[in-house]
Amino acid sequence: MRFLLRLLINAAALWVATRVVPGVTFAGEPVYLIVVALVFGLLNALVRPILTLLTCPLLILTLGLFTFVINAVILLLTSALSEKLGIGFHVSGF
Repeated sequence: MRFLLRLLINAAALWVATRVVPGVTFAGEPVYLIVVALVFGLLNALVRPILTLLTCPLLILTLGLFTFVINAVILLLTSALSEKLGIGFHVSGF
């Protein structure tokens, strides 16, 4: 139940991002947005800790502001993986 709730919240947040943030687009059916949220969640769970560990000196030096760069990298990876799966989620850049 908790997993499903997080998945729906991520899907809603990604939908809002496609409406508000220029450069973030989604051209597909609304059901596929849940798949994008699943990809985003998997990347957050698997890749984000590795990136955080590798960039720990930069995180300390910038007092945590480098986290925004890590978030952008995760979104770009989500975009690349979604494009390969043919889902239609695209982020044009940082």
